[in-house]
Amino acid sequence: MRILPLLALLVGTSLHAAQPMKIDLFQADTASYETYRIPGIVVTKTGTILIYCEARKSYKSDWGHIDILLRRSTDNGQTFDAPKKIVDPPADIKDDNTTINNPVAIADPESGAVHFLYCINYSRCFYMRSDNDGQTFSKPVEITSAIEELRPKYDWKLFATGPGHGIRLKTGRLLVPIWLANGKAPKAHRPSSISTIYSDDNGKTWHAGQIIASNSEEIPNPNESEAVELADGTILLNTRNENRNEYHRLISTSKDGVSNWSKPAYDQGLTEVICMASIIRTPQNQLIFSAPAGGEKTTGKPARKNLTLHLSTDNTKTWPTQKLLEAGLSAYSDLAITKDNQILCFYECGYVNNQEGHTGSLRLAKFDTQWLTQNEDQH
Repeated sequence: MRILPLLALLVGTSLHAAQPMKIDLFQADTASYETYRIPGIVVTKTGTILIYCEARKSYKSDWGHIDILLRRSTDNGQTFDAPKKIVDPPADIKDDNTTINNPVAIADPESGAVHFLYCINYSRCFYMRSDNDGQTFSKPVEITSAIEELRPKYDWKLFATGPGHGIRLKTGRLLVPIWLANGKAPKAHRPSSISTIYSDDNGKTWHAGQIIASNSEEIPNPNESEAVELADGTILLNTRNENRNEYHRLISTSKDGVSNWSKPAYDQGLTEVICMASIIRTPQNQLIFSAPAGGEKTTGKPARKNLTLHLSTDNTKTWPTQKLLEAGLSAYSDLAITKDNQILCFYECGYVNNQEGHTGSLRLAKFDTQWLTQNEDQH
């Protein structure tokens, strides 16, 4: 069933051709879910757009009954299929409040496969694969053993993949950032550390990379990360952190995405409001980064608002171009590129009754890099 024509749901669209087109694809308090969060997006080899997210029965916690939903577009984002639940709890879990969390997809531009990872109750990890652009997926296979490889170095109690999207390297390696936590409380996401998991055999087996950074006074609680492969093959990891004295994103680089990571450093060109963010490289070797720019502080930290895009043409050394995509409350986001080189940003937008965590909608914006570099007074 094809539903939701794009033109019928444009949000704040200008008649100017270069302006972003926007569409709300998940809305709070619909289809028995109070909220939808943790957006992810990829574009397959054939050009199919896949968007996915957590559908939460209650907005009040990262825990509880959470499902993973997927929507597909085969006409470059003009219309999308109805939401489809693509994951069920494993047979050995009978609890109705199972948390299925942190979905991460990798769209392989060579084979056309879509690799899909997710977690169960922040303590188990599963992998499945689609060879028909997300119409169906293989039976999930548990790959928690990959994260167990890290236990001798970091005695984790919880972990999560991504969120957002993973990447396929030029070498064929599949790479997914992860965070781990070893707090005393059963559901504590802090203190935390970051690493990666990878597959060199197209998803058949997975292994863990090195611990990249762990909670310290210098780097408090590094967690949600996204990776990007630079033009020279270097892997750059862009990470959320909770340093209240250094509100900037944390970055580290590696030649293979697994080992010999550089000492994490703060990118002075990218503001950190303690929120997940996204980064991609365009075919023109430009880097695009999306995250809230912040606003007035709430509860001692910058507010998650004013989702802003940043453009770098020198491998993230500088970010001279910034463009506001969504004014007001906005949080997690993920980026992708269409077959015709349009940029897609799928993001959390607004709160219901000003309740933090009760995300109003997951919104998709589509634009080109010309808009990013266009001055506001250009017509």
